[in-house]
Amino acid sequence: MKNKIYLIAIVFISVLISSCESDEISHQDDFQKSSEALQNFKKATNDSYKYIVTSQSWIGIAWETTITVSNGKIVERHFKYTKTEGGSNIPQEELEWTENESEIGNHKNNGAPALTLDEIYVKAQQEWLLKRDNTETYFEAKNNGLLSTCGYIEKGCQDDCFVGIHIKSIEPISF
Repeated sequence: MKNKIYLIAIVFISVLISSCESDEISHQDDFQKSSEALQNFKKATNDSYKYIVTSQSWIGIAWETTITVSNGKIVERHFKYTKTEGGSNIPQEELEWTENESEIGNHKNNGAPALTLDEIYVKAQQEWLLKRDNTETYFEAKNNGLLSTCGYIEKGCQDDCFVGIHIKSIEPISF
């Protein structure tokens, strides 16, 4: 009898905790579906893929960073400006570069951070999708159910206000 009471108490507490957690982030249902799609994708690809993060500024410059992951480990980060109009004398060596496994993180000022999709989903759940006052939160999963846009903008902000990530594409790779 005591075991049944403990079991009922554990189930009740688990339901209570999970219902509280779902109130903390925006787009909870879509995020959960996308998280499940990520687990299926990683299993199907042996956790080996590449994805492209895009960004741009109101002054007219744009760039993209390609992150390559093999067996769950980042092995390459490639950056390039895709539009430089409005940019102020960007040095030639900074227009495009590639970091290999031992060099990842050497270019501190440019490019999306070197994160796996698992790390991006954690960041989405713990930072970008948190419910906040005075913000508009965005979540899209247009990469076959995987995250494509995730982040927020403070209301009233005018320029370069998006905090989060835009993922243009996610593709499996094989070595």
